[in-house]
Amino acid sequence: MKVRTEARREAIVEAAATLFKETGYERASMNELARRLGGSKATLYSYFPSKEALLVAVVKACTTGHLSEAVNGLAAPFPSLDLEDVLTRFGERMLLVLTNAGEALAVYRMVIAAAGHSDIGMLFHDSGPGEAIQALAGFMAIAMEKGQLAQADALLRAQQFLALVTAETNMRLYQQNPAPLEIAEIRQLVLNAVDMFLRGGVR
Repeated sequence: MKVRTEARREAIVEAAATLFKETGYERASMNELARRLGGSKATLYSYFPSKEALLVAVVKACTTGHLSEAVNGLAAPFPSLDLEDVLTRFGERMLLVLTNAGEALAVYRMVIAAAGHSDIGMLFHDSGPGEAIQALAGFMAIAMEKGQLAQADALLRAQQFLALVTAETNMRLYQQNPAPLEIAEIRQLVLNAVDMFLRGGVR
């Protein structure tokens, strides 16, 4: 029996990400992936029980993994950090991934292309953005308890904030090769979003 290794698992995930981007999730086959890796399907299934499980691993490697720093920032001592500062830091880290991580954009585009006729959309959401939304909602619920945010549905407020953060960058999805954004640009976009979220854009 072959021993599974983390290095082999990472190689499978990397090859799968490339295959998914080239052919689309639905057309990608475990046979082709095994051929590219020079192994067998049995080996692949010893690491991942299904193509869906492999997709979740790709999503976590390309998106959720990069967002972990942003999510972890929400667990900082509260309210020792200013609410506006926490939201700004979270937004900057998230937007840095969404605008400058080519892998994340490629995976997102692949998901959108297949979401209308498969379960890939919800698989992506639950293993990626959904986790960030839940973490942000938990943080906002604490802010509401502290009286730093008006009482409301915390999950809805988290979704609204994320929509504001990405509002000025959504056009990048339709561009062939969008250029990376400078840190100063990202910061300004996030400041715009935080300002609108906390003050309705009125100072």
